Amino acid sequence: MKEKLQEEIQLPSGITATINQGIITVKGPKGEASRSIKDPLVNFKIDKNTVTLSCTKGTKRQKRMINSFAAHMQNLIKGVQQPFRYVLKICSGHFPMNASISGNQFIIKNFLGEKSPRTLTLTKDVSVKIEGDQIIVESSDIELAGQAASNIELLTAKSNRDLRVFQDGIYMIEKAGKKIFET
Repeated sequence: MKEKLQEEIQLPSGITATINQGIITVKGPKGEASRSIKDPLVNFKIDKNTVTLSCTKGTKRQKRMINSFAAHMQNLIKGVQQPFRYVLKICSGHFPMNASISGNQFIIKNFLGEKSPRTLTLTKDVSVKIEGDQIIVESSDIELAGQAASNIELLTAKSNRDLRVFQDGIYMIEKAGKKIFET
């Protein structure tokens, strides 16, 4: 049954939102985040501090899309207030592994005794810091932060080894503020 659907999202003070050709940009005190949100049947309207998502003759599909867009908006708003933070731990039992950052390159040397370093190119919107045996990844976009943390973790993926013995690697211990493992 088709019905009129509407969802309103309140913007906190100090946060502004703009939309241009299906790309919504949210600016706040801790940064800026943008996301492509396109659906031909869902209408966006931005007032002073309210973002309204609506559909005149919506079905279950449009209701799902409006709820998904509202969740994306909430993540954008949270990210520009307080950046999303992922924490990874460096575990090296057999060989002392070295992790460093040079420009926009993340470099791991001496992983399992390898002579050639493993490198990863970081995106410009993600900040990566190394503090002792922990790597901290921060970004105002939850997807960029999560992807960068996952790429760092996959940089030390092992194959043809007994994972019960060779436990060296970099492992995620905190995802966007939620603890995975206690250290």
